[in-house]
Amino acid sequence: MALRVVDLATPTSVGLDVDQWGLDHGAWSVLAHMYPDADVPVVQLSINANEPMEYHSQLGSRLAPLLNEGVLIVGSGNVVHNLGRIQWGADGRGYEWADSFDTAVKNIMMNNPAAIASVTQHEAFSLAVPTPDHFLPLAYIAGIASTTDASVSVFNDERTMGSLSMTSYIAQPA
Repeated sequence: MALRVVDLATPTSVGLDVDQWGLDHGAWSVLAHMYPDADVPVVQLSINANEPMEYHSQLGSRLAPLLNEGVLIVGSGNVVHNLGRIQWGADGRGYEWADSFDTAVKNIMMNNPAAIASVTQHEAFSLAVPTPDHFLPLAYIAGIASTTDASVSVFNDERTMGSLSMTSYIAQPA
């Protein structure tokens, strides 16, 4: 599977790490709940945070054939992830700017995932996404959805502690 991913990613250079460094917490924390017996093979892509959003959505587009080959593609992260602005008593609630950004992302993902890069122009983008590492996995799902006839649905729609959004999306073959 890892070799298939490398092949599909071409012309983007994706190195193949055969040293088994283990899964990043962004993958492990999700998969531990989905597959507690760890009985599924996993291939994890590292995120090149130096590349623009379009790079990541285009890479997702190139990986889209995997969706019809029975591969589950998980883009884990957070739509809003600003640890510096956490409000510990705001369980189940987001700041107004966090809600606004999350809603804008949802509108794009549900109606025009090809436009995911436009969220960088949202007035709350720098607050919602102070570093790209937690947001960029969504760009892969947007790229897959915009390239295929996959349907996009919301898996989880929660905001918490003011500045975290756990909103998650599923792209499934139509």
